[in-house]
Amino acid sequence: MDRMPLFDLPEEKAMPQSMPLAARMRPQTLDQFVGQEHLVAEGRVFRKCIEADQLPSMVLWGPPGSGKTTLAYIIASVTRAQFSPLSAVSAGVADLRRVMGEAGKRLKLSGQRTILFVDEIHRFNKAQQDAVLPFVENGTVTFIGATTENPSFEVIAPLLSRSRVFRLNPLSDDQVRLIVEAAIKDEERGLGKLHIGLNEEALRHLVAMSDGDARVALNALEMATSATSPDAEGVRSIDLPAIEEALQHRALLYDKTGDQHHDVISALHKSLRGSDPDASLYWLGRMLEAGEDPLFIARRLVRFASEDVGVADPQALVIAMAAQQAVHFVGFPEGNLALAEAVVYLAAAPKSNSLYKAYSRVRQDIQDGRNEPVPLHLRNPVTGLMRRMGYGKGYEYAHDHPGHFVKQQNLPPSLRGKRYYIPGDQGYEKEIADRLKKWWGEDKG
Repeated sequence: MDRMPLFDLPEEKAMPQSMPLAARMRPQTLDQFVGQEHLVAEGRVFRKCIEADQLPSMVLWGPPGSGKTTLAYIIASVTRAQFSPLSAVSAGVADLRRVMGEAGKRLKLSGQRTILFVDEIHRFNKAQQDAVLPFVENGTVTFIGATTENPSFEVIAPLLSRSRVFRLNPLSDDQVRLIVEAAIKDEERGLGKLHIGLNEEALRHLVAMSDGDARVALNALEMATSATSPDAEGVRSIDLPAIEEALQHRALLYDKTGDQHHDVISALHKSLRGSDPDASLYWLGRMLEAGEDPLFIARRLVRFASEDVGVADPQALVIAMAAQQAVHFVGFPEGNLALAEAVVYLAAAPKSNSLYKAYSRVRQDIQDGRNEPVPLHLRNPVTGLMRRMGYGKGYEYAHDHPGHFVKQQNLPPSLRGKRYYIPGDQGYEKEIADRLKKWWGEDKG
């Protein structure tokens, strides 16, 4: 059975110039591969497995343009197994069953193994991934999945447990530069015959704005080249404005339901907790400029105000709620500054998690302890019967005492003396601690 044409394989005819530059410049061997030295450098286990054609089932996890599909391309060129690629964007369970059926017959008749490569495996639902599992488990296929999303969340646990996860990193600026320069010089697959002159300023901007994605860099280079006419000597001189126009607005690497959504909001929360207004503003901007829902951010700021600032600065919650109201009232993008103001305030505020820990203690006692009745003296004697039963008896009205305070037991008897809220020594909590010690002495001091 013929291979499915997810991409052209190296043994086939040379790629036509009509194909995108990024596809034409795809490395054909590990020696041509740029980046991911932790996987493909000489002596690395991953490289040895490829060269020995002894691959385990695996998931290649990394950002766009880091080389996941290219590695699959290289594996296809060296393996003696049947290489059966599928794209999760268009394939369904019927396609999987067909490939598995062919793989089973091939193994039985000739003993030839089958490598199933699924690009963008995170787009397969649970049922589709379940369809792969039995054939991986019994050895009918060796599975290779490629994904930009965290496989812990996007790949079902049984399939993940039978696969090795290899993490690919974004390319460095120097690595992207190497790829761009190779494309400019290569006369067979690249743009070498067009005699491109790319000045240093334009090259630096192209590399920086590609954000570690070789495909973005090559696509922009190709577009700028097409839009630049050769001069009298046949040289296409590409300057910074040409690269800027080709790049337009960079699409930030951000998925509102994926890793970036969780990772960047975590970075914001931890930067706020670390009292770093600069980092906090940066991560806020990363989310807002990528199109994150401002109200989602506002909700997280409200949570932070209570969890990490608390009563060390009671105004923090007021500021966070005001930012939420401002965003709701004026919308996007005008509301961004309100969020920025709240972020700076929260980052600069004194920190305390005393409130968070206090409520955690309360919740634990409620979940683990008895459902204690309210002490009689704290109950409101609404009726005569209630008064005769002792409701409200012995209750001391605080306003009748000096300083509007009287020491009395307000917890159930079994919890007498229990401390839940222990104020910290930052900001307003210092005043609270002093006041409680004055009232309660060592009981709450």
